[in-house]
Amino acid sequence: MKVLLLYPKYTDTFWSFKYVLKFISKKAAFPPLGLLTVAAMLPGDWEKRLVDLNIKPLTDADIAWADMVMVSAMLVQQQSAQEEISRCKRHGKKIVAGGPAFTAQHDKFYDVDHFVLNEAEVTLPLFLLDLADGCPKPLYTDTTRPDLAQTPVPLWSLIKGKNYATMAIQFSRGCPYNCEFCDIIIMNGRTPRTKSPVQMRREFEALYASGWRQAVFIVDDNFIGNKAKVKKMLATLIAWQQEHHYPFTLLTEASIDLAADKELMERMSTANFYKVFLGLETPSHDGLEECGKHQNTGINLVDAVRTIHGHGMQVMGGFIVGFDSDTEKIFDAQIAFIQKIGVVTAMVGVLTALPQTRLWHRLKAEGRLIAIASGENTDSGLNFLPKMDRRQLLIGYEKILATIYSPKCYYQRIHTFLQSYSPTVRKKLQAIDLVAFAKSIWQIGIFSRSRFLYWRLVITTLLRKRQALPFAVELAIFGLHYEKMARRVALQEDETMAEPGLCEHS
Repeated sequence: MKVLLLYPKYTDTFWSFKYVLKFISKKAAFPPLGLLTVAAMLPGDWEKRLVDLNIKPLTDADIAWADMVMVSAMLVQQQSAQEEISRCKRHGKKIVAGGPAFTAQHDKFYDVDHFVLNEAEVTLPLFLLDLADGCPKPLYTDTTRPDLAQTPVPLWSLIKGKNYATMAIQFSRGCPYNCEFCDIIIMNGRTPRTKSPVQMRREFEALYASGWRQAVFIVDDNFIGNKAKVKKMLATLIAWQQEHHYPFTLLTEASIDLAADKELMERMSTANFYKVFLGLETPSHDGLEECGKHQNTGINLVDAVRTIHGHGMQVMGGFIVGFDSDTEKIFDAQIAFIQKIGVVTAMVGVLTALPQTRLWHRLKAEGRLIAIASGENTDSGLNFLPKMDRRQLLIGYEKILATIYSPKCYYQRIHTFLQSYSPTVRKKLQAIDLVAFAKSIWQIGIFSRSRFLYWRLVITTLLRKRQALPFAVELAIFGLHYEKMARRVALQEDETMAEPGLCEHS
């Protein structure tokens, strides 16, 4: 059996980093971890070929080679997925589809012969057994939450690591919290399941053996969902990193209660974590209560962010507008909040009702759903009827983006971040880093409208916190991407939305 593993193209999203990949000569931000893991579950005697459309186009020769095409996609890839599925179908290929986009709404896709949904450790073996018997079914679905001891090491040999900015590893699935808008528990449940420390050591060894020596994203939706187990794993990871002279810098996603656990922060810092994404959402207490983000209500978010920065980890934040309780004051409040806490990478989105979430069911019952979720919450799209006037919401949202990603406000946040940041990461400068720095001098320091802000940042950081210079420069480069993303989602009324001086709230 010859199987083509196909990863669809994703749109230019906040996390695609399309506009900065050229600085480090990469083609995509992250590899298709799910498909690489599925590939390792397939029979060993099958021939396997993986085509990531974010790296290169799918050719007719690729399709002709295959006996079967297996597609995995997230919601944001659904359009590309359908286009490529239909193309492969026209060539007479059998199509097997799985992954978040299909699990959430498989009935929205056509030309698929077999849907293998939910978690592959459960449903893929059932499909393979039926396929071997010559009677595969059109649909395999099972909400059983498998033990992650069953999960194999991804088949890294199917990709070229040099094409990607960051590699990916998974430690756990599931989250103990139940935020109304979030689909994590729909996909992976509320009880966090983890791999063992021995498994994780094998995974890091495999990635190391592949030749990778750069950043690794631990893709868990909430890395600290089971704190006791994550601390045990971190002890193993720290020892491994020390043995191998810290080849990897690490980033992940977590909940805000990380700031309340000093031991956990110290272990993450020692293990070489340097970034963590947190769902901060909103400065509005009513908004947090409305969406069930109770873990954010009993803590001072400003102090929490500064505490994490002080342990050597840069906080990246998710923010939302469009809650039913939001008023016209929320837009300036979000701007002031984001500037004050110094979260430089601030992903601000309009509330989206993802399929099957508690929010989706509530809005459906209220007759307020109007469209299918795109999976991209920074495109100023709305798939439900908000309580606030729709135009007012979108104009206010775009005002936030235009303001926080204006050069003045953006560089203000970098300086605020650096004030509380204590760099601890062990990062070996490579040729690729020096090339990126040189390109930043040319493109930002000379020809950009941010050139004076750029040089002030570089000089100030050199004088006051020299160890943080690589991260300051990295943020300056990322600012190009964020600014272009803000422009992309802006409405024609942009010129009247961004009032001067709003970042002075900080």
